[in-house]
Amino acid sequence: MENPFTDEYFMKKALQEAEAAFEKGEIPVGAVIVIDNKVIARTHNLTEMLNDVTAHAEMQAITSAANFIGGKYLKGCTLYVTLEPCQMCAGALYWSQISKVVFGASDEQRGYQNMGTKLHPKTEVVRGVLAQEASDLMLRFFASRRK
Repeated sequence: MENPFTDEYFMKKALQEAEAAFEKGEIPVGAVIVIDNKVIARTHNLTEMLNDVTAHAEMQAITSAANFIGGKYLKGCTLYVTLEPCQMCAGALYWSQISKVVFGASDEQRGYQNMGTKLHPKTEVVRGVLAQEASDLMLRFFASRRK
């Protein structure tokens, strides 16, 4: 029997979080952290609500997952995030030693790759999972802001 818990399955959960951010007027980035096919953190951007530039979805997810696990290292965990992490989030992911990062849309301007930031050498990276859906949500958000 085929495993239903694919990268697409969990990215859809991250997209649900991004939609929640959109509804709150936050930049629509959603994140979930999974261990053993179980979601242990699900969050979205909260920078506007918390008036905190560090309240990115990934930062919220790292904190939530670390609290769930009871430790600061996220070995064996996978982060699913709708947008490529920025260098701040990539730095936090580096220190968390997360095992895998899966992201949807690339961020050509502020993404960690173009900024020259690195993830932990043991972190596996998967790019472009449901990228079109994630990108469409971002475009819809910014189009609504320009009106």
